[in-house]
Amino acid sequence: MTILEKTTRISAIMTPNVIVVQPEDTMDVVQDIFRKHNIHHLPVVEDGEVVGIVSHSDYLKLLHGFTLFKTRKSDEYNDAILRSLLVREVMTKQVVTLGPDDTLELAAGFFRENLFHALPVVDDENMLIGIITTYDLLTHAYG
Repeated sequence: MTILEKTTRISAIMTPNVIVVQPEDTMDVVQDIFRKHNIHHLPVVEDGEVVGIVSHSDYLKLLHGFTLFKTRKSDEYNDAILRSLLVREVMTKQVVTLGPDDTLELAAGFFRENLFHALPVVDDENMLIGIITTYDLLTHAYG
């Protein structure tokens, strides 16, 4: 990135209108969203405020602990577990957020230092207004 690009505001490339889940949703809702949409991060919101995040990796780690043998019954059991497990039990609770006026350089620093791949973008009242991902940065830089 050039100096000019480093000072670009997050609002210029973030994804607005984010698909979200709530803490009391069940993990089968998360499964359905990941299957239907080409996304890898779901902010968890309560009354519009970010309270957590669920990544596709979190979801896959959860599935990894399920039944190893694929049978019709095991699929039924696994689906029952997903229907009973709440998002709040799986989500990452301590989430770093950025503001729309923060720079791409700041976002890139968080991604590099913390190995994050997505950061929710919030307004002054901590209400979710978008999300920025490493994919957004790569698309901006090389797209």
